[in-house]
Amino acid sequence: MLDTLYPWIKALHIMAVISWMAGLFYLPRLFVYHVERGTSPEMVETFKVMEHKLLRVIMNPAMIVAWVTGLTMAAMPWVLDLGAIWPYSKFIGLIGMTWFHIWCAKRRRIFEADGNSLTGRQYRMMNEVPTVMMVIIVISVVVKI
Repeated sequence: MLDTLYPWIKALHIMAVISWMAGLFYLPRLFVYHVERGTSPEMVETFKVMEHKLLRVIMNPAMIVAWVTGLTMAAMPWVLDLGAIWPYSKFIGLIGMTWFHIWCAKRRRIFEADGNSLTGRQYRMMNEVPTVMMVIIVISVVVKI
């Protein structure tokens, strides 16, 4: 039964990861605009709504689906080679990606309370974190060292 469901679970996993990554790339960019262009109360409120909806409607569900489908596939005995390095490097990348998601959620709450203290440049630099995690994960899964 699991072998017939595996391609569907994997497809759902890939779609969830793409959606999650899109949000992880876009939310810090919204933070940059919020800091640099949020000059009027109307713009600030617009950014707050955009950030909230991106996190709650797209990123959180996508992260949950990515984790659930990933763990489901990991539980299938033929998927992981625990004697190889790649499952562990992928897991480290995944933990980094999840940490970044949580960091973004905390920063969004700080913006919501009008308490941001970081600059647009700092958010631009943090925007590179998901790229590094993605590189680690993709190389781990594709090259399978």
